[in-house]
Amino acid sequence: MRSDRSTSAPLGLKVAAIGGLAFLHIPILLIFLYAFTTEEKSYQFPPPGLTLQWFAVTWNRPDVWAALTLSVKVATIATAIALVLGTLCAAAVSQTRFFGRETISLLVILPIALPGIITGIALRSAFSMADIPFSFWTIVLGHATFCIVVVYNNAVARFRRVSGSLIEASMDLGADGFQTFRHVILPNIGTALLAGGMLAFALSFDEVIVTTFTGGQQSTLPIWMLEELIRPRQRPVTNVVAMVVMLVTFLPILAAYYLTRDGDQIAGAGK
Repeated sequence: MRSDRSTSAPLGLKVAAIGGLAFLHIPILLIFLYAFTTEEKSYQFPPPGLTLQWFAVTWNRPDVWAALTLSVKVATIATAIALVLGTLCAAAVSQTRFFGRETISLLVILPIALPGIITGIALRSAFSMADIPFSFWTIVLGHATFCIVVVYNNAVARFRRVSGSLIEASMDLGADGFQTFRHVILPNIGTALLAGGMLAFALSFDEVIVTTFTGGQQSTLPIWMLEELIRPRQRPVTNVVAMVVMLVTFLPILAAYYLTRDGDQIAGAGK
C-alpha cells in the first residue's frame, strides 16, 4: 500500500542544497553590496559605510555611456539578424526533408558548441584574410554567429509542434505562402521567437571572448568592465555597472522562461 504522506528530504541533502545556492549567489550579493561602499580603492569587509554616490558618479561617466550604447546597438542588430536567419533555418530544417538535413542542423548549432575563443580566433583570421577592418559591424557579425543558434533552437522546437494539417488547410483555403506564415505559422511560433530574441540579446549584451577578437579598439560594456578591473579608477563604479549588466541579462532570460514554459499548448499540437 502506498503512503500518501510526503517524505521530507534528508538533512544532509538540505544542507548540500543550501550550500550550493550560497556558493552560487553570495558572490552576486557581494557585487551589489560593494556598489554602495564608501571605500573607493579596496574591498573591505564589512564595508566601512554605505552610500549612493557611486550611482551618480556612474551616471556622469561618458565612457560608461559610450560602452553601454555600443553594447545595446550591437545586441539589437545581432538579435535582428538572428531572428531572420534563425527562423529561416528552423523552417527549412523542420518543415522540409532533404539530403543532409541533420548535417546542416549540426552546422547551425556548432558555433555555440565550440569554445568562444575558437570562434573568436576563426572570425579574426577570416576578417584579416578578407582585409576587413575591425569595426562595429565585425562585432555584430561575431555576436550573430551564436545568437542565430539561440533563435534557431527555440524556433525549430516550436515548428516541430505545429501541426502540418494547419498549413495544409490554409493552402487549401487559398492562402499564399506569406499569408500562411502571417496568419497561421507566426501566431504559433511568435512566443518562441520572442523568447529566442530575448535570450540572444542577453547573450550578446554580456559577451566578452568573441568581442575581444572582433572589436578592435572598441569597448562594449563587458570589455569596459574587464579593463576597469585590470586598471581600476573607481572600483565601486565597476560594481554599479555589473549590477546593470546582471539586470539587463536576467530580465530577458526570466521573460523567455515564462514565454516558453507553456510552449506545448499551441494550436494544432498533437492533432
